[in-house]
Amino acid sequence: MIPYSTQSIDDTDIEAVREILESPFLTTGPTINEFENAVAEYTKCEYAIAVNSCTSALHLAMMAIGVSSSDRVFVSAISFAASANCARFMGADVDFVDVDSKSGNMNLDVLEEMLRQAEQENRLPKAVVAVHLSGRPLDLIRLDSLRAKYGFKLVEDAAHAIGALFHGEYIGSCRHSDITVFSFHPVKIITTAEGGMCLTNNPEYAHAIRMLSSHGITHDIEDLSDTTKPAYYYEMQRLGYNYRMTDIQAALGISQLARIEEFLEKRRSLARSYQELFSDFDKIGLPQADTPDNVSAWHLYQVRIPGNFRDSIFKTLRQKGIGVQVHYLPIYRHPYYQSVKDYPELPGAEEFFEHTLSIPLYPNLSRLNQQMVAATLMSALDQLL
Repeated sequence: MIPYSTQSIDDTDIEAVREILESPFLTTGPTINEFENAVAEYTKCEYAIAVNSCTSALHLAMMAIGVSSSDRVFVSAISFAASANCARFMGADVDFVDVDSKSGNMNLDVLEEMLRQAEQENRLPKAVVAVHLSGRPLDLIRLDSLRAKYGFKLVEDAAHAIGALFHGEYIGSCRHSDITVFSFHPVKIITTAEGGMCLTNNPEYAHAIRMLSSHGITHDIEDLSDTTKPAYYYEMQRLGYNYRMTDIQAALGISQLARIEEFLEKRRSLARSYQELFSDFDKIGLPQADTPDNVSAWHLYQVRIPGNFRDSIFKTLRQKGIGVQVHYLPIYRHPYYQSVKDYPELPGAEEFFEHTLSIPLYPNLSRLNQQMVAATLMSALDQLL
């Protein structure tokens, strides 16, 4: 089976993990800070806090900005469920913003209209969770303008997008947002096996995220209510969680980050190759190509299948050993969210979901296998259309 994505691990990664296994610190050691500093330097963001998953990072982001049960949060309708769950963890009301039917990214015209109506109703959201789907950056300048106008906190869900560029700056710089979160799951651009990260330029948010990721406990003398105690003393000042990343994971992250540009170039080269392979085939829709101001990380290569044939094509390619996938079911369609309230179907999200198929894209995908994927997909469509 050719997977839709998979990790790329080499001997340097294995050696980096081995060194930690033979070191005094498997967790809560110095390697975690090294990884955080490396990602902060890469993205040119002031603070980076490593955690055990992107879901944890999203939850921490909601806690840091003060989302509560009296608040409302707007979320992209097309994403993994965690993009909305983080707000529900806080008891907040979630409303979904429709997406562009071709890219799957949040439709900012729809968002602006929702914000205008919410202002009239005196129900503006506390936060907007904006997803860079597939690694394709949203228009952060426009989002930042809306943030300034309507006063919400902007959380970039960049689970797919480390290494993507918007107007020459890496996603994660937080120039236009309050907090950005990354995922380091094995299928993502770089991996720590499981893991995530919060990035922010706000020192108060960074302090809260770090404390809350480790039970709400602090050892820092300047934070203690009693500064006269011996070095063993610590205080739990907030109700937090055990969301820490281990040094083992961080070591793998450092090793992977050293090769991120290699990974990104391979993904971008494969995306360009797909564009060429499908250039004379008009039976599928192709994803947006990169521009100088908007460069995707190409976590996913999502094609649009016409008519009602997406599921048939999915089954055919799976039967032929090609691990295609669908990203994603609109979040409001999940039974949990159906039980929360009567969410309306959103036309852009429905169209995107019904027609989109993710085909294999990862750094070690061979040219031969890529050609086979393209040929098999085109042949399957030719038989149906």
